[in-house]
Amino acid sequence: MLTRRQLRIKVMQAVFSFQKQENLEMKELEIFLNRSMTQTYTLFLYMVQLLVEIHKLAEDRVVKGQQRHLATDSDLNPTRNFIDNKILTKLRESQVLVDALKKRKLQPWHLNARYVENLYNQIIESKTYVIYMSEPDQSLKADLKFLTQIYTDIIAPSDEILDFLEDENITWTDDYPLVNSSIIMFLRKVKPGKEVKLPELIKDEDDVKFTMDLFRKTLLNREDFLERIEGKTPNWEQDRIAQIDLVLIMMAQCEFLKFNSIPVKVSLNEYLEISKDYSTPKSSFFINGILDNLAKEFEKEGILNKSGRGLM
Repeated sequence: MLTRRQLRIKVMQAVFSFQKQENLEMKELEIFLNRSMTQTYTLFLYMVQLLVEIHKLAEDRVVKGQQRHLATDSDLNPTRNFIDNKILTKLRESQVLVDALKKRKLQPWHLNARYVENLYNQIIESKTYVIYMSEPDQSLKADLKFLTQIYTDIIAPSDEILDFLEDENITWTDDYPLVNSSIIMFLRKVKPGKEVKLPELIKDEDDVKFTMDLFRKTLLNREDFLERIEGKTPNWEQDRIAQIDLVLIMMAQCEFLKFNSIPVKVSLNEYLEISKDYSTPKSSFFINGILDNLAKEFEKEGILNKSGRGLM
């Protein structure tokens, strides 16, 4: 689920915290970094369970309608497209999801039913819902199309949900786009005849090692990296450079010099893209100029020891 770019962002946040509060111990920040990674998976579980809770509410509304003293024909014989949605039904039946929540002692939305109800009301008032409920086709393809549309158009853009999640965990604001994309990919893989398979948080142990090494080596070589920036910014003193820019430049230097298998161009492009989302509008041009000069300097000094083809 977590890509290398997302892992770099989490390292950036940890290094930035150190820059702002230098009294923090590296061990504390390592714990913060590990927790930040695992909390991304918690957010994924929150959003999957949100779909389950919406489905439960839909079914509960149907049952209550049938139990009304003066129930109408539509109450007694409701259109069941939504509550019979094969993907939502499979998620509700999934023991894997139940176990994942239980393992982490999570009860998402248990005390926040109003968010579930508000989303449900928005869904049933939407054009997407009206069209879906009027269709005779109850195929898996139709169920998936409906589910991805309401998730993309109603659930994911909800300011109310995003505000709630931000209050729960400040790092979830950055994780939200990634998790939403992961949810859509996950829903496409849910099949009625197969057990639900939750995605892995991190692809493999190499990514875990990369993350922790990048964090430790950036901090351990921080003074050297900062010193190398001196003279490369003739119009800017270090204290006038955006702190995020400094962190990204240090991390890129770290990858240039300490990660022999990662091409310079890959590192350069990654940090330029991150700067577009997390720093000032002109930061990517500034960072590109600094890093390009540093890469040429490292190569000239013979300390850019990259292995393999196409690594410069």
